[in-house]
Amino acid sequence: MALALWKNFLQITMKRILQQRRLSLYNGAHGYEEESIKKKLQQFSGGSVNLVKEDNGIAILTLNNPKLMNAFTGTMMVELQERVTELENWKDGKGLIIHGAGNTFCSGSDLNVVKEISNSQDGMNMCMFMQNTLTRLMRLPLISVALVQGKAFGGGAELTTACDFRLMTPGSEIRFVHKRMGLVPGWGGGARLVRLVGGGAALQLLAGAERAGPERALALGLAELALPSADEAAALAEARAWLSQYTDGPAAVVRAAKKVVTAARELPLEDALRTEKDIFGTVWGGPANLEALVRRPKHK
Repeated sequence: MALALWKNFLQITMKRILQQRRLSLYNGAHGYEEESIKKKLQQFSGGSVNLVKEDNGIAILTLNNPKLMNAFTGTMMVELQERVTELENWKDGKGLIIHGAGNTFCSGSDLNVVKEISNSQDGMNMCMFMQNTLTRLMRLPLISVALVQGKAFGGGAELTTACDFRLMTPGSEIRFVHKRMGLVPGWGGGARLVRLVGGGAALQLLAGAERAGPERALALGLAELALPSADEAAALAEARAWLSQYTDGPAAVVRAAKKVVTAARELPLEDALRTEKDIFGTVWGGPANLEALVRRPKHK
């Protein structure tokens, strides 16, 4: 009886948390018509966003448009949303590494797309679409890492801020080049950057379009680690090893830890505390908790 009640409570709580995570920032009241926006974006093809889910609970998401430094075409924007939906439904997932093909991260939006949707309404639609997608990415119950190799420019820099951590290889750089294009961030990267490095440093990076290589990014708190290898495959292996120290253990517990942090980051304190209580209830008395009680682990 107790087990049945616990499972029912778990299902109700998880359903509510999932609904909150998928909640769209925009709807029809904001002029946001997702299907028509997707139809427009799909007119601009090229590249792909590939996802591999590994047995260890770590997924590798690859931006694959190396001829254009992995710039986002319209179809890639739609594919990114589809991959995020797939990750939301991956119950065994614990971690995510995002990187670019060809030893560079992402140069932002494909300029050919930008030219074709240069009117204000199309630009706003693309902005809302990508903000929705990257917010859902940020809220995934997976510990996420942006593996920055080569250039992370413009929208690519914004994408890095939607991850929990940023690891950088030798010679790589994160640069918000929007000012040089007569723009400001539109995919949510400005708001997230302020939360990562503070208002003063964010203003320097945005208003100065300044470069942040590994050393400066570490000093600002924009990156967590400078990896030793510049080789694409070796750097990915190093990122896997670094991430595994946080994803080791039962998926339910790792995912719960991420959800607690997401709630604390986004909600007022009282709401965050109530959400933490609900998440705590999903693991208290659960398999990992009961197994630990039997083992009686000693903490060193």
